[in-house]
Amino acid sequence: MSKFLPLHLVSALLLGLTMGCQKVPPPQPRPEPLPQDTWIEVYFNQSQSEEYTEPYREVRRSGDDLEQEIVDTINKAQSSVDVAVQELRLPKIARALVDRHQAGVQVRVILENTYSRPLSEMMAAEVTASDGGDRNQEYWQWVDRDRDGKLSETEINQGEALAILRNAKVPTIDDTADGSAGSGLMHHKFVIVDGRTSIVGSANFTPSGIHGDFAEAKSRGNANHLLKIESYELAQLFTQEFNVMWGDGRTGNPDSRFGLAKTWRPVKQVQLGDSLVSVQFSPISPSQPWSKSGNGLIAKTLGTASKSVDLALFVFSEQKLVNVLESNHRQGVEIRALIDRGFAWRNYSEALDMLGVAIASNCKYEADNRPWASPIATVGVPILPPGDKLHHKFAVIDGETVITGSQNWSPAANHNNDETLLVIENPTVAAHFVREFNRLYTDAQLGVPARLQRQLLAQEQECSQITTPSNYNLTGQKVNLNTATQAELETLPGIGPELARRIIQARQQKPFTSLEDLDNVSGIGPKMLERLESRVTW
Repeated sequence: MSKFLPLHLVSALLLGLTMGCQKVPPPQPRPEPLPQDTWIEVYFNQSQSEEYTEPYREVRRSGDDLEQEIVDTINKAQSSVDVAVQELRLPKIARALVDRHQAGVQVRVILENTYSRPLSEMMAAEVTASDGGDRNQEYWQWVDRDRDGKLSETEINQGEALAILRNAKVPTIDDTADGSAGSGLMHHKFVIVDGRTSIVGSANFTPSGIHGDFAEAKSRGNANHLLKIESYELAQLFTQEFNVMWGDGRTGNPDSRFGLAKTWRPVKQVQLGDSLVSVQFSPISPSQPWSKSGNGLIAKTLGTASKSVDLALFVFSEQKLVNVLESNHRQGVEIRALIDRGFAWRNYSEALDMLGVAIASNCKYEADNRPWASPIATVGVPILPPGDKLHHKFAVIDGETVITGSQNWSPAANHNNDETLLVIENPTVAAHFVREFNRLYTDAQLGVPARLQRQLLAQEQECSQITTPSNYNLTGQKVNLNTATQAELETLPGIGPELARRIIQARQQKPFTSLEDLDNVSGIGPKMLERLESRVTW
């Protein structure tokens, strides 16, 4: 192996050196609230244009009170409230649900099985277990108001949301109701009230998801948002998803459907005034065409960009999506991306592709990886209060269209989890997300950080040879089907020596003019065409 870094790594390291240090801007005056759309209202728990007193720590802070928005909406229910959320640990929401239940309103709650048991029913070993242990311990401190290390009956009845629901006999199930051990994740975060009002977004209904960590005074909650949408037609789509998961509820019959047991449904569109809202629920089987999936809808939406794409994502690990962004970048679209610090620099993170670098695991690059030949420096991590995470899952396209929901941009979300994905075409709604992105981006750490630079240099020195999968595309350049050598064709995923020879023979008879022409080559089917679509040209 050469002692010199590859050119794309040198470029990326220089980007990191020039962009790694950001000046902290002076305090800015509080911005005025933006106008809300008639049907779609948007709220952010770290918004700079609003203030509220957080009810548990009694902290006066900036932000929209997401919990109060949820409570106020539930309190208006006259006939029904359906809640599907991964975690519900906020007592005000629980008490609002109990109030409606006792008033004769139909209340139903679906949770992720990992977080469906009251904390007070767990043994000490479960509270400290690695799977959910950190959150359980944090929540214990939240409920234990006198901090004596024990949960009194009063503390449980006042502060433990699931115990409040259970004591009032509010109907609740989790994703084991289908008789399984649970789906990939029941990751939804939505509420439907009276079949008319839908609340949906990125936030779990927990202290850390909305307000902040109890043990960290400066915490302001993971950066999250929610939308409140008034539409019978849209609420009906959410109700259908809820009913599939609910089945017969708590009858004990395994007739609920979660994860891949649900029937795939195509994208549905709802017109709300000047807004066009597209809705899709995940997961989809890997055996189905990727273009029909939630991530496929994201890709299609990203492909419409002509000026800009801004991303604020908790996780970004879907290779096909970053390939679409690379195509946008080549066409002059400005790309800016913020990823949560906990995921941004992992070897599977697509932030690395955009920066033009790759991290090898055990001296082996990730299969199907594709660092950009022309890396960008407008990728990084936001600076957040201690303990807080970037939990958003949104993108803004050309300042007019928003991609949002519960779905992380990952294969796992696409093929395993119960997820919601929305695409909203509305500049008024988009303006709220643009403001939130700019707030996070203003003092973000951009480029390749020093720690990652050291890791790349150590990788180059420690690995005598880095194994490169046959489908690894170091340059990110598309392969021209009409001019590529056999060796270049064999770098494409699924293309071996024999299939490469057939492609060459086919182009000698008639040059390729479209991707469909490739379908005529023996041995190439629909699934391979889908994998090759972003890799080839003619």
